[in-house]
Amino acid sequence: MRSDLRPSSKPGSRVEVILDGQPVSLPPLRCSLAAIRSYVERMALERQRIICAILVDGQAVDPDELVHWAEPFTRVEARSMDLAQVPLQVLDTARHQIVQARDLVAAAVTSVLINNRRQSGEHWWNLTRDLKKPSLTLSLLPSHLSAPANGSASLMQLRKWQLQQLAAILKEVDETCWSADTMPLSNALEGRVLSWLDGLRATLDLWYETLSTCHPAGSGNGEACSS
Repeated sequence: MRSDLRPSSKPGSRVEVILDGQPVSLPPLRCSLAAIRSYVERMALERQRIICAILVDGQAVDPDELVHWAEPFTRVEARSMDLAQVPLQVLDTARHQIVQARDLVAAAVTSVLINNRRQSGEHWWNLTRDLKKPSLTLSLLPSHLSAPANGSASLMQLRKWQLQQLAAILKEVDETCWSADTMPLSNALEGRVLSWLDGLRATLDLWYETLSTCHPAGSGNGEACSS
């Protein structure tokens, strides 16, 4: 494919569009980021692939943010993946969400101790949104995936157990918010929430390793997608 350099919102600059390492020739009027995104998504679909990452001038961006993008740009790079890699990408996203949630909870273990009960409670309730994200992401996985060979739980069992565990943990930590001081909340965050996140991460790492042997990241025509 021939590279097509089109004017961007920055006077005098030109935009280069890349899909899976190959230059893309854009049709007329496809100059905005939203238009470019739509075009490369269509190209990927024609190859039975889906876009999994978009970089603007080397910076990874959320595709939903492209509609409101106001900064000048000179290069758009899109990466796609085969449909068989979708479960692997979903697992990788959930693993990154666990890492982010763990960092927030680990910081809260100390911060709640220096705040009053009301502030600490509000902080905890805000954290619960991040704790739920991996569960919501895992719900996108197809239920027919085979369990790892070491006898670990099936995907359906995993989702059921982790939802039950999360509900129990949320209830337990909520009850500490009624304590006269914030030490019980801090202890619950460290002893219950962090340990649950670590256990969930270990299980997802095993699933990821198992699926990677079947559908290696970056296999096919596209490059590996990163979260």
